[in-house]
Amino acid sequence: MTEAEAAAALWGGRILRPVAERENAIFELALPQGRAALRLHRRGYQPDTAIRSELWWCSELAARGLAVPHPLPAPSGGLLAVLPGGRRASVLDWLEGEAMGSAGRPFEQPPRRLLDLHRRLGALIAAVQATTATLALPPDFTRPRWDRDGFVGEAPLWGRFWDHPALQPADRARLLRARAYLRERLPDGPLLPIHADVLRENVLVAGDRLALIDFDDSGWGPPLYDLGTALSQSLTEPAYADLRAALMEGYGTTDTEGVEIMVLARCCASVGWMIGRVPPESPVTARFIARAVARVRGI
Repeated sequence: MTEAEAAAALWGGRILRPVAERENAIFELALPQGRAALRLHRRGYQPDTAIRSELWWCSELAARGLAVPHPLPAPSGGLLAVLPGGRRASVLDWLEGEAMGSAGRPFEQPPRRLLDLHRRLGALIAAVQATTATLALPPDFTRPRWDRDGFVGEAPLWGRFWDHPALQPADRARLLRARAYLRERLPDGPLLPIHADVLRENVLVAGDRLALIDFDDSGWGPPLYDLGTALSQSLTEPAYADLRAALMEGYGTTDTEGVEIMVLARCCASVGWMIGRVPPESPVTARFIARAVARVRGI
């Protein structure tokens, strides 16, 4: 029996198909009450307290009508299961929709539709954050901190981007400049639990409804980081400025400088994320480094 099959059995379900293999392995699951998403959590990536905090948070948001996945308890009553080999598993209800887009590819939507999607995405981000601000967090609520140290400290959450082994000396110098710039410009607060990974593939579109999935990298962070993350994949879009304006309009901010600081923070953090995950010689590595370096030239 595979890990996925063992986890499915704990919820009384069966595996229909694999969906994604990223930080977590995701499977579509058939349960007696319908479809669901099974997550096999990456070993050592998040401690149990952080996973349980994420599941509690999503439960609270979903209960208040937000379009986010709702965790489903196993028949035993727990939201997080430990498999015989030690891997952790959780199950979320299945949200319908197609991904807003995919990494590394331009948007394939008519311009008016695309701007409307960004306005509604901004509004969804704002609603998630506003609702989160009203929650009484449990005393043991634990998530990573996307603060100054989390981005540009000695041990950033996603790695020392300025030390990526594929960097050429000139590019390393530029990323060190970005580190110094971000150290000065990143806000001191307030920090709020944020999604922190609002990528195209984590936004589901079903008609006029948007849903936000994959809270695995969520943590305490500056609220505008969610906008910076959403825009980080659109930097080469001809209509980038219009997409940014629509996203900001939906969110309800006019702080373009603050948003652009967060775009740079995300581009740099992504270079650190690739260390140990993507081979240095991969074209993806070159693309991510070039994206971050290009943003540094603008500061």
